[in-house]
Amino acid sequence: MTDESWSGWYRDARGSEAVVLTTDGQRLRVRVRGTDFEGDSFDALYPVVDSAPQSAGAGRAGDPLTDCVLEWDLPLPVLVAGALRHATLGCLLSLRRDVPALHLALHVGGAVYESARAEGDFNAALATVRRALPDDIRLQTCSACAFSGSFPAPGRGLSGTLACFRGAKDAYRDAAGEGGVLDLWDRRSGTVQEIWSCREFEASPAEGAGAGRRGAVPLEHA
Repeated sequence: MTDESWSGWYRDARGSEAVVLTTDGQRLRVRVRGTDFEGDSFDALYPVVDSAPQSAGAGRAGDPLTDCVLEWDLPLPVLVAGALRHATLGCLLSLRRDVPALHLALHVGGAVYESARAEGDFNAALATVRRALPDDIRLQTCSACAFSGSFPAPGRGLSGTLACFRGAKDAYRDAAGEGGVLDLWDRRSGTVQEIWSCREFEASPAEGAGAGRRGAVPLEHA
């Protein structure tokens, strides 16, 4: 996977500054006031060892990035009537210490399709956006891919919880229900960010064994 970088803003009680968020589809990275933060989820970004002194950073040494707001836009591929188009996904994340609040807004074709104002995670927020889309527009992200799925159990993190089965495509296409996903769990290629998109994307089928599996698992409407 090739790294992608998204320009945005960081804000907290001390003020705001421009930042760049970088991801390889799995790990996230951002530098705030001279301190590098890294993690697998937006609510688990920890200071990098040997980074700049924390006195210049955003919180206490060893603490995750919290009590702040991150805002950024990222280019997102979408299929419009079967043709590839480029859209923009606006992301507004309040990293509150208790419960994070996320808002997504997809800008495509002069229209805006939004999630709720305080979604609890990226999977749910993207599901809300997908339900608002016209039938001829489909997201081309890991959250909508035929080869992604969540562990069949309650609860999940803010982001980075999707398992990718691109290394077991045929078996995953034929897997039925939660049992089929569990049988293939050890064959996953790792976990991915829900807003990531790779060149092996394939739209999740509307019918058949894989239909609706990302949420049946069964978290999309939780």
